[in-house]
Amino acid sequence: MSKFSRKNGRRKPMAEINVVPYIDVTLVLLIIFMITTPMLQTGVDVDLPEAESKVVESEGEGDNPPIIVSIKETGQYYLKVDYQDDEAIQPEEITSRVIAILTNKPKTQVLIGADKGVDYGTVVTVMAALKNAGVPTVGLMTKPEDQ
Repeated sequence: MSKFSRKNGRRKPMAEINVVPYIDVTLVLLIIFMITTPMLQTGVDVDLPEAESKVVESEGEGDNPPIIVSIKETGQYYLKVDYQDDEAIQPEEITSRVIAILTNKPKTQVLIGADKGVDYGTVVTVMAALKNAGVPTVGLMTKPEDQ
């Protein structure tokens, strides 16, 4: 009788839901969001100076002078590399020049020195250009309060 019931009998449909594919899809979406979220941040990370600033010590190899991008109130840009004289530069050239310098000396610090009257947007634009050049941190030059 048992053979007969197997041949003609139908199996009951399972009332369970297979959850494994849903877990796989959820984990894939989680990984995608974890990867894309850092790319969506558009801000420029800046370590702003405090009221009483300290002298910055160079962290690189021995005598590695910083790159200094100067912005004058009149809108002129200057680049100072390896303790040489300030060289007038166009804003569009900043990224390519800094990339060229950092390929030879990757641990070189980059500083921005701007006049008091320079527009905040101008400084942020230069900082974004330096960030696009691959500079991890940009320093802002200040003067001690007593000067």
